[in-house]
Amino acid sequence: MSVPGFRTYWTAATIGAFGSSVTVIAIQVLVVSVLGASATEVGLIRAVQLLPYLLLGLVVGALVDRMRRKPVLVWSNVLLAATLLVIPALWVLDRLSLSAVAVVLFLFGTLNVIEFAAVQSFLPRLVPRSELLAANARLDQSETVAQTTGPVVGGGLVSLLGAPWAVLVDAVSYLVSAVLISRVPIDEPPPRPTTTRLRQEISEGIRWIYRHPTLAPLAWSTHVWFLGNSMAATVLVPFALRPLGLSPLTYGIALAVAGVGGLIGALLATRLGHAFGAGLVVLVGRVLTMVAWAVVALAPSASSGTVLPLIVVATGQLVLGLGMGLENANEMGYWQANTPDEVQGRVNSTRRSANRTIAVAGAVAGGLLADLLGFRPTLWLAVAVFAVASAILALSPFRSARH
Repeated sequence: MSVPGFRTYWTAATIGAFGSSVTVIAIQVLVVSVLGASATEVGLIRAVQLLPYLLLGLVVGALVDRMRRKPVLVWSNVLLAATLLVIPALWVLDRLSLSAVAVVLFLFGTLNVIEFAAVQSFLPRLVPRSELLAANARLDQSETVAQTTGPVVGGGLVSLLGAPWAVLVDAVSYLVSAVLISRVPIDEPPPRPTTTRLRQEISEGIRWIYRHPTLAPLAWSTHVWFLGNSMAATVLVPFALRPLGLSPLTYGIALAVAGVGGLIGALLATRLGHAFGAGLVVLVGRVLTMVAWAVVALAPSASSGTVLPLIVVATGQLVLGLGMGLENANEMGYWQANTPDEVQGRVNSTRRSANRTIAVAGAVAGGLLADLLGFRPTLWLAVAVFAVASAILALSPFRSARH
């Protein structure tokens, strides 16, 4: 792709994705193995990180539509790095606790709300709309490579240095991303005049999404998908580290396999999206997600004394990555290409806020259900939720949507 500045932006996104993949492992091991959180506490910690989307998402989206997006991206990355540095600092001071981690993750989630609203609205200004599917596919390809190597490196760093110090890798990645994004050449339009009230602008963004003939069912399906995914992801950490007996390193290896599947899916996403349409490809991705978590639910316990638990979880993660790799570029490309620039911030922030708000409920429900019913029954409930998300698309006009 010959778009000026895209390669620099792509590099920044790749580095950020690698750092984040390391932190996923570090935070999960820190909460479960170092601080001894129960499944319910794991769900609550996950919910705290997503809570800012509920509290601030709609306002942030409207504000981003009033601003140049590049400066917002640069400074949000700098502040994200500073926030992560608090965790090793508290560890050195012997003040790290579940409540302290929750506060840090709440601040981190708040900055993520700002960063995402800007990043999803920035790309359509950098790349022509006809190239958005290809641009998102390339971003997905590099992100899945990061997801492949990041968990393995993260698991190794956690085993070698300890979970708190592994978080430093992500802090550095955010600083590098901030520097690279600051060098992206882009001529953004000046901030638009604020002639309407913030509440009115937020309402306009919400109405635009949920009255659209194809984007509305896509939004509802994605909301349901996030409910199931948050339930399943909350259960996976204690399920893998306890009854399945995976170590931080082997758990990281299992997650890394999702990156392999994601890379394959991302490499095929553009060609399949143009050949069969965004609607069908996204629907196939949703079905694969349902299949993936069903495979994970069938993983045998550590009492089997073999590597079979690792193989089964890794297989499920491979299918999960494949489905997400296929659908993500097609979903994002379709959203961005069909959304006017003046409402990009509100649309992106509104749907992400709804997704993360539902994910908060999913995280809490997943943790509570895991403690009440067990890990496997909760995973099967999540599979049923994914089936509903797939059905919404299959029965809607979006199934025929094309780029």
